[in-house]
Amino acid sequence: MLANYFPLDAKSISKLSTKGLPLDKLKAQIDESIDFSLELWRSQGLDIIKDKGYYYFSTKFIPMNEAEFCIVDIETNGSKIDKHQIIEIAGLKIKNNKVIDSFESLVKCNEINEHITAITGISVKDTYDAPTLKEVLYKFKLFLGDAVFIAHDVKFDYKFISQSMQKIGLEPLLNRSLCSLGLAERTLKSYRYALSYLNDTFKLNPDASHHRAMSDVMTTYGLFKLSLENIDENINNVEDLIKFSKEAKRFKRPKFDPLIESQEEEKDE
Repeated sequence: MLANYFPLDAKSISKLSTKGLPLDKLKAQIDESIDFSLELWRSQGLDIIKDKGYYYFSTKFIPMNEAEFCIVDIETNGSKIDKHQIIEIAGLKIKNNKVIDSFESLVKCNEINEHITAITGISVKDTYDAPTLKEVLYKFKLFLGDAVFIAHDVKFDYKFISQSMQKIGLEPLLNRSLCSLGLAERTLKSYRYALSYLNDTFKLNPDASHHRAMSDVMTTYGLFKLSLENIDENINNVEDLIKFSKEAKRFKRPKFDPLIESQEEEKDE
């Protein structure tokens, strides 16, 4: 995702998270001065620092217990950014596995079809008194800061929010991101990895109301904590965790759905 909005090539991005990028390689790919670019990227949620002559994502040096993660979920009135918009957004700021801040808002919207209302329970009437998309995203950007952006199937939420920011005149997101689905596939054995299924399996959020933003954020928070408890490898910093969530071996899924088997056993008793 970062490659979609960042001027550096994929190889350089990889080096920023691992061995570091030398000055000449960085300068060759940007049009502005180094100081200006670093400040601009920082304003977009991405902090890059210099260490012993090389440039790195600051998250390369941030221990897990000191890192700020922001678990995010959105509801939209459709999946196409050119036609649709965010109708609800929520976030939990997490540090050392504890909630340190929260954000939640409906977004004023003039059109929500019946199918979306049936799924989310959100109607146009519910958003009449809500702030505009521009107001909500300005506040959300300040709330997010440079925290690591976490969502379940993170590509959709990250991309939709980033492109929505561009629609209202803001720069796109550059925050480091982590997919809770990818992390779960490598830390928890499950027949499926949809958030609702994982909640049914692991009892992550007893008060879950699927397809409402804060409810899904709370469920993802429970999933994130459980995933961290089940990491066997030595994770020293945020970049280690991001790499693990993408590259570690996935669990082999069961051939049969254990939830169905459990329900059938209960019927036979």
